[in-house]
Amino acid sequence: MSFRIALAALGLAFVMTTGANAQPVDGGPDVATVDEIVVVARRAGLPMWTVETATGSVILVGSVAGVPRDYAWRPEALEAATARAQRILYPIEGRASLTDVMRVIWRIRTLSRLPKDATIADYASPELMARLERLHAGDRSKAWRTQTPTVQSFDLLKTAGSTRRERAVEQVVRAAARTAGVSGAPVGVIRGDEMIDNLLQAPLETHLPCLDAAARAAEAGPDGAARRLDDWSRLRVQAVLANPLDQAFDRCWPTGDPGIGPVLRQRWIEATREALAQPGVTLAVAPLRLLAEKGGVLDRLQADGLEVRGPDWRPDGEGSLQ
Repeated sequence: MSFRIALAALGLAFVMTTGANAQPVDGGPDVATVDEIVVVARRAGLPMWTVETATGSVILVGSVAGVPRDYAWRPEALEAATARAQRILYPIEGRASLTDVMRVIWRIRTLSRLPKDATIADYASPELMARLERLHAGDRSKAWRTQTPTVQSFDLLKTAGSTRRERAVEQVVRAAARTAGVSGAPVGVIRGDEMIDNLLQAPLETHLPCLDAAARAAEAGPDGAARRLDDWSRLRVQAVLANPLDQAFDRCWPTGDPGIGPVLRQRWIEATREALAQPGVTLAVAPLRLLAEKGGVLDRLQADGLEVRGPDWRPDGEGSLQ
């Protein structure tokens, strides 16, 4: 029984928290302007966009999963910007209790192993099977043949260069906000029991697109993961979204689940609009893909008639306003 699998099953892209978040409050009369905060924040060298209305302003910081602790970027700039904002928006949280974790452990056989006498070849296409055979050619064990697509995908993402020893942008901002006393909240919460029900009840076939994407990311290997981080820190937004590892993160559970994914996207759009109606500056740490994908938050804000200032995010080059 693998406790790693139990935790992974509760959400690769979610932050598990038990602490309460303070409610947003307005800043005082000496609050910095949005331009002043943006100047500081951009020194971090990350993709970010600014949207302003007559009421309030939002700085959207595009984060990515899988940033190693030793990756070179400038978190101190983002820390300084965080301290000058009036409020923070964090990604949607999956809040899991001990009961939820124990439930996953209890059902670990269902989550990790295919039904009796079944193999992955009974579900995967011939093309995907050929890819998996190549990736596992050097394995002594053939246990992968009876693993569920979800567990295989997590293992392949490790091969692709994903790491659990992260220093995520969100972690940096949370720590700086606590130090500076800046309040914030997630854009939404999904309960652990809801996540587990979703995972247990979904047909195995729904996880095959994730497995296919994870296999492609594993084929690209650590070099592909390194290119993704380099593109991210150099503001090459479309190159990040086209990277096999980034696509795998997007297509795997929970983000890639057809029941969860649309909820995440819609909630970010709603939360950004709500923040623009509040006075002062809101700093929002959002998944880069949800911001910059076609029909994502940036496109929707621009469709609302708002000016979106920041690096180019569209393939046609029409999303660049500095």
